[in-house]
Amino acid sequence: MKYYLIAGERSGDFHAAHLMRELKVQDAAAQFRFWGGDMMEAEGGELVRHYKELAIMGFVEAATSVLKFRGYLKQCQQDILTFKPDVLILVDYAGFNMRMARFAKERGIKVFYYISPKIWAWNQSRVEKVKAYVDKMFAILPFEREFYAKFGYEIDYTGNPTADAVAEFQPTPDFYERNRLDPERPIIAVLPGSRKQEIEEMLHEMIAILPGFQEYQFVVAGVTNLDPNYYKHFHRNGIRFVFDQTFDLLAHAAAALVTSGTATLETALFGVPQIVCYRTSLLSYTIGKMVIKVPYISLVNLIAGREVVKELIQGDFTARNLLDELRTMLTDADYQARIRAGYTELREKLGQQQAAKKTAELMVKYLQPA
Repeated sequence: MKYYLIAGERSGDFHAAHLMRELKVQDAAAQFRFWGGDMMEAEGGELVRHYKELAIMGFVEAATSVLKFRGYLKQCQQDILTFKPDVLILVDYAGFNMRMARFAKERGIKVFYYISPKIWAWNQSRVEKVKAYVDKMFAILPFEREFYAKFGYEIDYTGNPTADAVAEFQPTPDFYERNRLDPERPIIAVLPGSRKQEIEEMLHEMIAILPGFQEYQFVVAGVTNLDPNYYKHFHRNGIRFVFDQTFDLLAHAAAALVTSGTATLETALFGVPQIVCYRTSLLSYTIGKMVIKVPYISLVNLIAGREVVKELIQGDFTARNLLDELRTMLTDADYQARIRAGYTELREKLGQQQAAKKTAELMVKYLQPA
């Protein structure tokens, strides 16, 4: 069968690549064409456009990029019509992908969605669009099944691929030596995100507190989809950078400062106490406050349904607050125990279901003639 996939950011590339690998197991004749990244490309098929060209963060930023956005939509639409896939598989990236879902559905192309758009967080009326344009939804967060059920839409919860990936990961034995790190000093992992917009907002503040923690080494998780030279203006004495080694970094970390996103869940699944950080432009934040309907921004707290980890958002995200919170987290054993107890609860809710494998099996099954 012919599969057309769209993933608009790094985490989507990761999850889509795993799904493609499992689809090849289920369908030996699988052909892939996609918008995504390096990990998807490594699985074979044709990469049309890389996600790094698509990354936009924030309501205002998206609005100011509207002409570029429309151009990408038109290119993608024409490419789908030329390729004539058996199914369009959308991976998160709701702003773009929901438009593509409508386009494909109106032209008789089957639409599957892997990793639900976060419509439970804001603009819940979009559920009706999902029901109209998405043939099958494959969710990775356990509470999403109940959310959609309230609107009369049945979905498949196939497990969480991040939980699967962490469970399968084996730390690199020579991680310290390979990256010239001091094995005698505990690591504070700094995860500032993978897009320039969020790194610019987050990283300066995160590393500003280093002088207060000289007994630790601050190690920043860099990504190679950005030019390594980009990180040079963040260099400070005592700051180290590792690239595309986030899981290894978390496997060796004593604590972490994490930009909100999938990385908060990864950090929790490695059992690392963390502080979740987030800041965007004032206008984007103001708009977000008006429309977002959930009490937390981190996946950890959302899945748990309560505050497991501290969130420092917008005005609360300052070097002073970060320093005080990190110092408490590192020295208060009861605080650490409460975080880890929350992480245990989180793992139980997610389960271990080989998400990509189960999703691929269901997709191939649903594509068979009735």
